[in-house]
Amino acid sequence: MILQALYNYYQILLKDDSLDIAPPGYSAANVSFALNLSPTGKLLDIFPFTTKFFDGKKERERNYRRMVVPEQVKRAGIDPKSNFMCDNSAFVLGIPEQTEKDKRYGPRRFDVFRQLNIDILSKANSDIASAVIAFLENHDPQTARQHPVIARQLEALLEGGNLIFWVDGQDALQDTEIHRTWEEYKLGQETIKMQCLVTGETEPIARLHPNIQGVRDANPTGASLVGFNERAYESYNRIKGQGLNSPVSQRVASGYGVALNYLLSNQNPNRKIHMGDTTVVYWAESADKRYASAFSAFINPEFLEEESAAGQSTRKKAEKKIGETAEKIQKGQALDVAALREGLDDNTRFYVLGLASNAARLAVRFYLTEPFGVFAERIMQHYEDLKIEKEYPNQPDYLSPYRILAECVSPKVTRRDDEIKSSWSLLGGALMRSVLTGAPYPAGLYAAILNRIRHDTDEEKRSIKINYVRAAYIKAHLLRKYRRQEQNPYEEALQMSLNESYTHPAYVLGRLFAVLEKAQREAIGQNINATIKDRYFTSACASPASVFPTLLRLSHHHIAKAEYGGVSDRRIQDLLNMLDAKPFPSHLTLDEQGVFVLGYYHQRAAFYAKNSNKAEEAAETETA
Repeated sequence: MILQALYNYYQILLKDDSLDIAPPGYSAANVSFALNLSPTGKLLDIFPFTTKFFDGKKERERNYRRMVVPEQVKRAGIDPKSNFMCDNSAFVLGIPEQTEKDKRYGPRRFDVFRQLNIDILSKANSDIASAVIAFLENHDPQTARQHPVIARQLEALLEGGNLIFWVDGQDALQDTEIHRTWEEYKLGQETIKMQCLVTGETEPIARLHPNIQGVRDANPTGASLVGFNERAYESYNRIKGQGLNSPVSQRVASGYGVALNYLLSNQNPNRKIHMGDTTVVYWAESADKRYASAFSAFINPEFLEEESAAGQSTRKKAEKKIGETAEKIQKGQALDVAALREGLDDNTRFYVLGLASNAARLAVRFYLTEPFGVFAERIMQHYEDLKIEKEYPNQPDYLSPYRILAECVSPKVTRRDDEIKSSWSLLGGALMRSVLTGAPYPAGLYAAILNRIRHDTDEEKRSIKINYVRAAYIKAHLLRKYRRQEQNPYEEALQMSLNESYTHPAYVLGRLFAVLEKAQREAIGQNINATIKDRYFTSACASPASVFPTLLRLSHHHIAKAEYGGVSDRRIQDLLNMLDAKPFPSHLTLDEQGVFVLGYYHQRAAFYAKNSNKAEEAAETETA
């Protein structure tokens, strides 16, 4: 299914004139240099390539250019394998990127490159092909470093990168005769023909599948999405038949590789999403790029960590409206769902693929496909579930997965980004899958949030222990957990703001703790080394019976000292009355601990709301 969807998308990309998509038998590669030859094959100069791109802040420069070249080989094993007309300096010039103990390392690779290229180019009736052949026949890798042209660029060449050939400033790869001989060579290779699992047609089968580049933590040279190795992984007695137990044609393998590499590249205007070790790409079964742009806006622009894709300023006018909407989301403004979906067909098939590195191969974290409208509704349901009263007006309305997962990390760690990445590795894929499928959120993430609440302490910043994001996730988690069940025992607690009529002991005790904390603050002031929340919250949340009698005794002292202690005393009595004279629970379940946290958060938010209203009324009176 994945290969078929990617191959279908490849067919769509081929029809897009604005993209340089590699046709069958070719692939896109980063090219850093061009060797400019004379018609007689003499090396005249070496031209470095650069590409300008915008990283979201300023214009930068890369030391390569993305180009379509003859399909590159997959290197595995001891014997060196060469590409045609495009390779690194070790193959093209016999100069390895680093000094090797084996002095034959570079010359051996040059010999392989020379043999392959001369064999293919000798069949081309072209002056350009003749010039490249002459260079390969006369070049000596043993003295290459001393060549004046090479010596000038030697330091840059040793940094790595692919090289191609020019002849008198003309790109050899554009020569029609060279194209013809390469395609004849590619089609003429001895391959086994079988029925392709993707197309159903009898075609030459790919023994090795293409390298995929751009997945986080994978080998920079690429890794396989599909791979077969060793007879232990083969079946049906297909001895020496690598790849034949799941036959995929060369045409399909090349096509899906091109499509996936495009989705993972900076050429794609809709940036890939990083979630720890997982890289997420998404596309629609349509030539209209607005589907992917709208999906990116739904997921929330702040979630996208990857640098801005090159050429974002050249997006088509059809995507401008969606881009403006994405900016509004980033600024916390209302998400206009209707505007994003305007002109788009909700029934268009949409795909989301999550990949992670697994040694030399790629692991599929998740693969989801639904009509576009289904994904849109599920993402909006995710935001709806997270809605809760804010602590401050400038806090975002839409909480990205990155914001939620960042709350699993202690604020004290020095390398916070690495810790967040580690959390994403375990929970990010599961959270993303829950958002896109409408399933309950991962239980591990709920436990991790509660664990941080237990261990964090309020220091310079307010609400480190319990904040807007943590309370919103707890509410959403419990909503989703019980949504598909007949009854939600905590439904009345899972509201936007305080529910003063809800009498569940966990919720009432959470409210009571907030009142006790406020009484302490009114009596002693803000400069407290350790509040009752720092010392007792964890125990109060897990085993109320062991803590609340102590807290109530302390509250008598605080009420006596406070200027408005009588108000706190009445609130405490009202809440104790709601417990119906029952003893404090000896322990609370994990779900009840979440309800306790919500009761505390709602009550505290109600205090802040009253203070804000009083301040506004006072300001209006002074103005009048």
